[in-house]
Amino acid sequence: MLPAAGTTMARAMPLLPESESSGQARLRLWQLLSPTLPVGAFSFSGGLEAAVAAGWLPDREAVAHWIRGQLLHGQARVDIPMLKRLHQSWRANDQAAVERHAAFLRANRESAELAAEDRHVGQALARLLRDLEISDAERWVGHERSAWAVLFALALVRWDIPLDEGAEAYLWSWCDNQVAAAIKLVPLGQTDGQRLLLSLGQAIQSAAAEGLSLPERAVGGGMPGLAIASCWHEIQYSRLFRS
Repeated sequence: MLPAAGTTMARAMPLLPESESSGQARLRLWQLLSPTLPVGAFSFSGGLEAAVAAGWLPDREAVAHWIRGQLLHGQARVDIPMLKRLHQSWRANDQAAVERHAAFLRANRESAELAAEDRHVGQALARLLRDLEISDAERWVGHERSAWAVLFALALVRWDIPLDEGAEAYLWSWCDNQVAAAIKLVPLGQTDGQRLLLSLGQAIQSAAAEGLSLPERAVGGGMPGLAIASCWHEIQYSRLFRS
């Protein structure tokens, strides 16, 4: 049946049922988590390589403690609260707020290496989202304060992915990269890597829940051990991962 005169085709097109729409959002979230996503996150260890070289992480339990500590004292205190605020700002199309939150994230990266990693993967995700026709990403392609959380929040908003699911996915993706690095560096077997990911499930959920509920006055934190390891990695003689 043709649309009535004066009715645009866009208005005449039926909306997706809610279940189908949420299904599409879930698939797009899985796409953001895919190891084939061309952002280069696999090339960074986030200080883990230097921690292994220093003898801090000799086995799976030590790696689990290292990752869990960052989840609960770093990601839950900085990245997830800022992901929430970035999500709100993108939804409101408040570019000034997005810029302000991006600057705060940059200020919380405690080494040149951690800042460079965030900028690299953020700019790479900006290029990808631009090429996937999310036009808001364009200005972040070469932006000095591009960050993974900035562009990840944009993707959540434009693809209608619920924030709570997105927060857990953000943390799981970070954990997956850390575990992949640990498998190569400690070294761990593939099965031990999977055991490690399973053991982090509760910490991921706790960090996401805490971060999303954290009041403004409590946002922020520092992890001296991570900062030291990352600085060491910048001058490490032999390494597998980028600095």
